[in-house]
Amino acid sequence: MRLKIFSLLFLLCCFCFSCFSHTSHSINEMPDNFVNIKTVIPQVELDIRYYDQHNFLGQKVDGYLAPKCLLTREAATALSNVQKELEKFSLTLKIYDCYRPQQAVNHFVRWAKDIDDTKTRKEFYPTVDKRNLFKDGYIADKSSHSRGSTVDLTIVSLPVVPQKKYTPGQKLYECYLPQGKRFGDNSIDMATGFDCFHELSHTENKNISAQQRINRMLLKTLMEKHGFQNYAFEWWHYTFKNEPYPNTYFDFPIK
Repeated sequence: MRLKIFSLLFLLCCFCFSCFSHTSHSINEMPDNFVNIKTVIPQVELDIRYYDQHNFLGQKVDGYLAPKCLLTREAATALSNVQKELEKFSLTLKIYDCYRPQQAVNHFVRWAKDIDDTKTRKEFYPTVDKRNLFKDGYIADKSSHSRGSTVDLTIVSLPVVPQKKYTPGQKLYECYLPQGKRFGDNSIDMATGFDCFHELSHTENKNISAQQRINRMLLKTLMEKHGFQNYAFEWWHYTFKNEPYPNTYFDFPIK
């Protein structure tokens, strides 16, 4: 009897180990179901801000070795359905950020702790004390982006007007200013720029114009229809609700 019990326990342990070995993933290697969004939505616009210097750090971010958008296939497929709906009305998606390596998040944290580095404050956090970025929830040591199913994006009219180029050292303007006075983005008017650390970036903020609310609700309605959930403090931030890696924070570089 004891031998039978031992044998059953041994088989159960082997089964559990087999399951674990097939479901665990190395955070330093890209899983097979991560895809380049351009292979799923070739016509999507990309403005990968952390590959360049036009971001709240004012520098290229660790882990961004190429200006690519990587997402889980599940999130990318859902996003392609949003794109198809927009194209019917001569609109397209534009993406600012997708998968974000943990090393990039660590870079954010180091930057936030360096309270003397405020060269981008004028544009990205003009009303926020940098010492409060953690307390106010703008910076954290983990990001849903590192799980591969979160995307930062907006909507652009077709035909696409070329995106204004950022020149390091140029004069900065507050990200909450009216369109035409803040940095020129070729998207429809969402009331603030991307990565604007300000209450006007809250998706359902009522202190914006009717057209700006309509623009945000268009994006939100379509994204929710196809399985994404918005982060209420950032109109541009959406996570695929049925994400395949809800507890895994990957760290392979984008290349």
